[in-house]
Formats: sequence, structure tokens, C-alpha cells
Amino acid sequence: MRLLFSLLLSLSFFFASAQILDPVDVEFEMNDLGKGEYELVAKVVMDKGWHIYSVNTPDTSLIMGASFDFEESDDYKLVGTNLEPKPHCEYDEYYMQDLCSLEGTIRIRQKIKALSTSDFEIQGTFTYQTCNEETCLPPEYVDHTFKIKGSGESTTTTSNGSDEGKANAQSSTEEEAQDTDKDPEVPGEKLELDYTESKADTASETGETAEKEETESYNTEEESSNRSLWTTFFFAFGGGLLALLTPCVFPMIPLTVSFFTKQSKNRAKGIANAGFYGLSIIVIYTFLGFLIVKIFGADALNALSTNPWMNLAFFVLLVVFAISFFGAFEITLPSSWVNKSDRQADKGGLIGIFFMAFTLALVSFSCTGPIIGSLLVEAASGGVSGPLIGMFGFSLALALPFTLFAIFPGWLNSLPKSGGWLNSVKVVLGFIELAFAFKFLSTADLVWQAHILPREWFISIWIGIGILLTAYLLGKYRMPHDSPTDKISVFRLIIAVITLSFTVYLIPGLWGAPLKLISGFPPPMFYSESPQGVGGGGMAAISPDGGIPDGADPEHCPLQLNCFHDFETGRAYAEKVNKPILIDFTGWGCVNCRKMEEQVWSDPKVLDILRNDVVLISLYVDERAVLPKEEQYVSEVTGKKIRTVGNKWSDFQIKHYRSNSQPQYIIIGHDSMKPLNGTTAYDPDIQLYVNWLKEGIAEFKK
Repeated sequence: MRLLFSLLLSLSFFFASAQILDPVDVEFEMNDLGKGEYELVAKVVMDKGWHIYSVNTPDTSLIMGASFDFEESDDYKLVGTNLEPKPHCEYDEYYMQDLCSLEGTIRIRQKIKALSTSDFEIQGTFTYQTCNEETCLPPEYVDHTFKIKGSGESTTTTSNGSDEGKANAQSSTEEEAQDTDKDPEVPGEKLELDYTESKADTASETGETAEKEETESYNTEEESSNRSLWTTFFFAFGGGLLALLTPCVFPMIPLTVSFFTKQSKNRAKGIANAGFYGLSIIVIYTFLGFLIVKIFGADALNALSTNPWMNLAFFVLLVVFAISFFGAFEITLPSSWVNKSDRQADKGGLIGIFFMAFTLALVSFSCTGPIIGSLLVEAASGGVSGPLIGMFGFSLALALPFTLFAIFPGWLNSLPKSGGWLNSVKVVLGFIELAFAFKFLSTADLVWQAHILPREWFISIWIGIGILLTAYLLGKYRMPHDSPTDKISVFRLIIAVITLSFTVYLIPGLWGAPLKLISGFPPPMFYSESPQGVGGGGMAAISPDGGIPDGADPEHCPLQLNCFHDFETGRAYAEKVNKPILIDFTGWGCVNCRKMEEQVWSDPKVLDILRNDVVLISLYVDERAVLPKEEQYVSEVTGKKIRTVGNKWSDFQIKHYRSNSQPQYIIIGHDSMKPLNGTTAYDPDIQLYVNWLKEGIAEFKK
């Protein structure tokens, strides 16, 4: 019975993992726009639950964005860049950046201008990477040849992306729909690989047309975008409330409200003037957001959150803001601006009130500037709407007190008196600015893989900031502009307790604790000096001769194991030391691969086996390094051209194990590619994984 159970378990692992996932179907269309202009279209139909990434995904991202590229030719020129439907964008905690994706049925378009009067061909390549909530498939490169008539006759063609170079003439929209319902020819199907059913069939079964799917996709994306903008608004509104508590703004509230109530002929007039004053503040700051959008543009703003140079600039900016809040210097605007605005405010009437608000914005810049700067950094990823919504939320919070206290002047008596506590607010904000600054340095470091700020250093810096902030709140030291204090207020003590508790919470992160409360801020677990945490024994495995094996790369391997990234090199070493081979089909963009490494491989029982009993070969199927021309080839399984190192290992996985999903783990001997005990994939059950490893090793020793 035990033998039968083990056999069934192995078979279940094998059949669960050995499948070719083909969730995307690509077709090509060409539309004659007249006057020598053509629109080349890649129509992408995705299974439910799968998506590709936006064409605007930065090249520095671990995830590959879609792109529609064409060989250079004197016969035509490109007009503009790739156009896509509005993507669904959200912050990804693992990749620490905003990622935009497309799902359903979409079209990527590229306009070209014909320069030749003779017929010619355009060689195009559509590149994409497909993911769902569990896995990302290797990048795909789909080639197509567009045939363009020099005569300029109206032409519309469609071809299946799997059939390279084929163009089927379309005479009407009805014929196009009929073609869409046909089963696409899948390369390699004659080899009886377990490909999934075509996407066109899926769309047909649900009774939805491609256009309807696109519309519904847009609606979903719009809802998600709205949720993101609401988050930006509330974040900005909170920043405005904090700005009210700074020494540049707080004392102005009673002074300004008293001016309106005393100078106005009646209470209604005073309320109206205060309301216009608040409205002027909103207009001024929102107009600033509009200028940011006009100057930088939406595309530039979307790239800010992932561009390493911009993240490095944000780091420096926030550090400068923090030092300013600590009292080393003040960030002020030219005094001539303030004087000119103040003279305009003396004119009276609505214009005078507007310039009073403008004067407040200029005078308070030393306190509000750093908060606004931080806000715009966070809102930049929202494209055009982000800075506008952000500045509106900030200014609304800033303007509300002036109007509310004018309506209810009795509330002024409940306001605390100005004093040293206002400067304390600035100092606390300085510590917060400094902590957030390192998030941007970490993002740049991750993109460059420079290992300047690994996870332990990031957490240590935050712990240090937390200790210093707690000591400051308890009055252990004073900053340059602080007033002497004989006692600590109850509110200040409460904040100190919260800060100290949070700091203590961070400490176990040095020993590998996940720190879910700040997930997405520190670098991921694998980006560490010691992936198991300080003192966790994250040392690289040592070979029998006492050193690191030739060809092994512990610096770029999970848990600093002596893994190999080339199969033949790893197999040769396995023969030398007479150990079984553990093939790890993985990817840089594979979230479940990282979960297995952090949650399962890090367990002492598993880690001991990986270090001492097997030779680990990690093959990254999304590695973008281009193979030398002489090493590129056409796959005998899929018929696709193998261009990159990642393509090579993906084709290797499909050829030998009829699978293209990651992670996939296989134990083999030295002379055969046949699994010794089946294959397994993502499963957080540590004991099950240990049993599988031991079973494979036992089979090797027989």
C-alpha cells in the first residue's frame, strides 16, 4: 500500500506539472488608412484570468512589457509609437512598483507611413509575457510579415500569430468574426503536447464578441483607476492636515479668520470672504498640479515611479527635505515674490483676498514644500490625474479650517496655543521623510542590482530612525529650534509608545521575519546579505574540495546556494561529485518561485538537502540576454525562433518535460533526462517537499 501510495503521489506531481499552457492567441491585421498610411495591428486574445503587461512597462522592470517592433527599412517610417487600450494599473508589493496590465481581447496598434510606390513587405515582431495570479510564462516572440501594396488600394488582412508570415484577406467584419471563431493552428500540436484550447473558442463559448470584451475590460480598468485616485486623494488630504500643524501655517488660522470677521461689515460677508480665501488656496495648489502635468506630460509621470535615476533623485530630495525639517536650514522662495504678492493683497476686494491666499502659499513654503514634494512623488504614478487629484486633496485640507472657523468662530477658543510643539511636528515629519527616502533608494538599487541597500541594511536604518524618533519624543535631546520642555505631554508620550512599539516590531525582520505590516517597503527576502536573516546561516554551500565549484554562482542564487545557471556545466559537476541533479525551472518575474524559496527552501531540513545532497541547476526562462547569432535556432517542438537565454531554457523545459509553467522542480541522474520520481511545482507544504527530495535521492542511489 505504501508503494502504491508513493507511485500515485509521484504520478499526481507529474501530471499536475506536465502541461503546456497557451493562454494567449495573437493575430495580425492591417488597415489601409489612405494617403500612404497604414495601421498594423496585433490582436491579442487572452484566456480569463491571464494578462499581458503594458507597452509602457519600463525596460528595467523584471516583468517584460508588450512591444510591437519592426525591422528598419527605407520603404516606410513609423508614425508615433505603439498604441494600446487603457491598461489596469496597480502597485505591486513584490516588484515594488506600479505595473499596468491588459486582459481580455485587446489590440496593439502601430501606424506607418509608406515611402515606396512599389509593393514591399514589413517584418514585425510582437513580444509579450503572460501572467496570472500564480505564475508568469516565458516571454513570447511572434513574427509576422505584412505585405503592403504600393498602389494604395484599401486592404485589411488578418492572420493567426502562430502561423508566421500568413495573411488572410478579410472582406468584411462578419468574415473577420467567423475567422476568430475558428480553432487556431497551434505549433507542435502534431507532437501531441497538452496544449490548452484556443482563446477564440473560449470567447465563442461565452457568447461575447471581441469588441464587447474590450469594452468590459475598459470599464474594469476605469473602476480600478478610480480606486487608485481615491487613494491618492486621501493620502494628499492627510498631507494637508499635517501641513496645518506646522509653525508656518497653524498660527495663520486664527489671524486670518479674525481679519475676515473683524474687517467685514457683517458675519455673512466675513464667511463669504473666508470661503473665497479657501477657494483661492484650492485653485492655487491645483493649478500647480496642472503645471506639473503640462511640463512633464503623462508618459514622463508614469515612468517616474520605476526609473532608477528618478528614484535616486527622489531619495536625495526627501533627504534634503528631512534635513530642512530638522532645522538645519529653511527652504524659502525669493523674498521679492512674497513682497509683490503682499502688495497685491493690500488692494482689497476679491483680488486682494486671492493674493492673501497666494502670499500664504509663498510664506508657508518652507513647511509645506517638503510635504508637497513628497506628495507629488507618490502621485506621479497616477499619470495626468494623479498630481491634479493630489494637489486638490492637499489644498482642500489646507483650506477647510479657514472657512469652518469663519462660520463657527467660537471654535477658535478650542485651538491649542502656538508654541514649541509646532516645531516638534516639523521634526517628527522630518524623521518620516527620512524613512520614506530610503524606499526610493531601495527601488533604484533593486533595478540596478547594485546591492547597496540589502534588506538587512534597510531594516536597520528604519530601526535606527525609530529609536532616534522615540528618544526625541521622550525629550532626551532637542533640535536647534526646539523650546526647552520641563515635562512630556500625554499625547507626545502616546506617540512615543507607538513609535517604540513599531521599532521593536521591526527588529525580528533582521532574523528573517516577514514584517507584513510594511510589506512592499523593504527589499524582498532574497535581496539580503543573508537570505535567512542575520545569524541565519545564509552561507553558500561548500564543494567537497573546500571552495565554490567552477561555474556556480552563489551571489545570484536563492539563499546563496551553489546553483548553476547552465545545464551542461551543472551536469558535469554533478558527475564529478556523484550527486543527483535538481533542475529548478524558474524566472526572475516568478512570484511563486520566490515564495517557494523564502517559505520552503529556507526551512533547515530543506536547505540542508539542497546544500549537501543535490546539485542545483536554476534555469531562468525569462532571462533576456540575447544568444549569439550562431547559437540561435528554430525550436523543433514549437517552431518558434529561439533568440534569448530564457527562450533556450523554456524550449528545454517544453521539449523534455512538456511544461512551460514555473516553478517546476525535477530530480534526474547524470545520463537521462527522465525524472527519478516525477515532478513537483509550487506547494508550501515543507514536509511534502522534503519527502519528495528524499525519494528522488533514494532513487538515484539505487
